[in-house]
Amino acid sequence: MSAETADTAEPTPERTTEGAEAEGRRREQRGWYFYDFACSVYSTSVLTVFLGPYLTSIAKAAADADGFVHPLGIPVRAGSLFAYAVSVSVVVAVVLMPIVGAAADRTGRKKPLLAAAAYVGAAATTGMFFLDGHRYLLGAFLLIVANASISVSMVLYNAYLPQIAGPDERDAVSSRGWAFGYTSGALVLVLNLVLYTGHDSFGLSESDAVRICLASAGVWWGAFTLVPLRRLRDRRVAPGGEGAVGSGWRQLRATLRDMRRHPLTLSFLLAYLVYNDGIQTVISQASVYGSEELGLDQTTLITAVLLVQVLAVAGALGMGRLARAYGAKRTILASLVVWTLILVSGYFLPADAPVFFFVLASAIGLVLGGSQALSRSLFSHLVPHGKEAEYFSAYEMSDRGLSWLGPLVFGLAYQLTGSYRDAIISLVIFFVIGSVLLARVPVRQAVAAAGNPVPERI
Repeated sequence: MSAETADTAEPTPERTTEGAEAEGRRREQRGWYFYDFACSVYSTSVLTVFLGPYLTSIAKAAADADGFVHPLGIPVRAGSLFAYAVSVSVVVAVVLMPIVGAAADRTGRKKPLLAAAAYVGAAATTGMFFLDGHRYLLGAFLLIVANASISVSMVLYNAYLPQIAGPDERDAVSSRGWAFGYTSGALVLVLNLVLYTGHDSFGLSESDAVRICLASAGVWWGAFTLVPLRRLRDRRVAPGGEGAVGSGWRQLRATLRDMRRHPLTLSFLLAYLVYNDGIQTVISQASVYGSEELGLDQTTLITAVLLVQVLAVAGALGMGRLARAYGAKRTILASLVVWTLILVSGYFLPADAPVFFFVLASAIGLVLGGSQALSRSLFSHLVPHGKEAEYFSAYEMSDRGLSWLGPLVFGLAYQLTGSYRDAIISLVIFFVIGSVLLARVPVRQAVAAAGNPVPERI
């Protein structure tokens, strides 16, 4: 056969199959990004900005003369209702996440479970449109359902990552997912703020505008979830012959036993639990610090949240590039150094100086998305094949279900010192300990011990 004939020969079936598989994987990746795009608006517009103050105002309107409401006959201070509802949602999520994760791995049917969790959460969020008058019980119930649902759905969403991305591309794929999420969060927040600040010109009351903003997040969540549901595919496994719930409980116990066989994976999970607790506490308490200690108004705080969302897109993508050059572990460690510097700078931040607060918000945005995205992709390398949803349920519990120690430390520091500056600097300990624990994890050895191929850079 001549060289010319060889060059123009038909592609072999193997090459055709490889090309089709690569294109199918890229299609799944593009669909996977859109679940972050769909659900991130809940975290941004609902949890971070609108629901807390609005639900508190409804509860206070329904409170007795002493400022208490009485859900199920239990006296609860109206100002604490939102925090208690979030806490209950965490408990519900912690119970459900391992069961759903184990059931997904056992049956191979992640997509129907993802659809169920997503649309229950989206429906609950859309139902927040009906929160008016004294309906604080309805608000608390919908918050519990929506918050637990997003946690369960993220277990299933994250578990797709090892299946749709090879070892050398997971950092980039994970970072793009976070970038999609922050993009949608920023976009919807801008639209909501336009409606909220200009509600009079739209012929709406302030309450109407807030309820529309809350419900719009649910509609957005449900609509864009259609994209991943169309593009992601399940990998079937042999049925175990047991009911999903029963097998889920049995598999959960087996998972806990199995994780003891992978101590290096557990070591990374412990490091992540510690430094992520610090990250989540900084995010949740930044507005309190800004308003109470720095004397900043609500408009400044909301603008800072929007700034974080926008810059987190660039941060996630930029840190993904750094990980390709230096490895995910080194990049995460560098981001934890930046987080420490942010807290030290925040301690010395002058009051009534919004420009300096915006600078700090910019720094948070640049490391927030990247540190979370790279932690997710690094953990995906440490998960044994076939146990993705189970192990990611433990990861999600670390991310959402166990982030209680940071707020406790923050609250105790303020209670003992009466200073929010002392409270914010107390969080440095989470980044210091988390950095030490992460630095001690031999990630290449951990990947090999999990039975996965070791990337060139990690």
